[in-house]
Amino acid sequence: MTTRDRMLDAAAHVMRTKGLARATTKEIAKAAGFSEAALYKHFADKTELFLAVLRERAPSDLAGLLAGLEAGHGDVREALAEITRVAIAFYVETFPIAASIFSEPALLAAHREALKAHGVGPGTVPEMLARYLEAERGLGRLPAGVDAGSAADLLLGACHYQAFLGFFADRPVDVDALVRTLWDGIGQA
Repeated sequence: MTTRDRMLDAAAHVMRTKGLARATTKEIAKAAGFSEAALYKHFADKTELFLAVLRERAPSDLAGLLAGLEAGHGDVREALAEITRVAIAFYVETFPIAASIFSEPALLAAHREALKAHGVGPGTVPEMLARYLEAERGLGRLPAGVDAGSAADLLLGACHYQAFLGFFADRPVDVDALVRTLWDGIGQA
């Protein structure tokens, strides 16, 4: 295992158990068995480390799935079902990491600016899904009246909510019902 891999594993563990707000680079470096200076040889800042954890240590790569979708190939409804499954798994995994930043407005503002500097953020995923849906609409595989941005927001919002509920209730997620409801709604557009 490389030094970078050990750092990512330690960062993922510390961020999951303490939340992003309380996960310091010093604590992450210590958990990995390295100095904080060694950590900065691999990552420019905590935001870059956080993004690497999301890309490389989350159980599902939601952005990667969306980037790999090709309009006109495969069944759109099946693609939405796979997106739903992956999105829920992604949100379940990352919710504990990111939730803590909302308790401190200054930290949230700094994190928002850091994500912006890296050219990423929570708006990236719905934008990717909306582009896919727009392309499918352009090919006539979705009705002309479909608002791709709203459909993306509705689906991903439902996925996020299901992940959130998973922390409070033992209620199974019916992926088929979520997709069917969205599909029936956009099919009427």
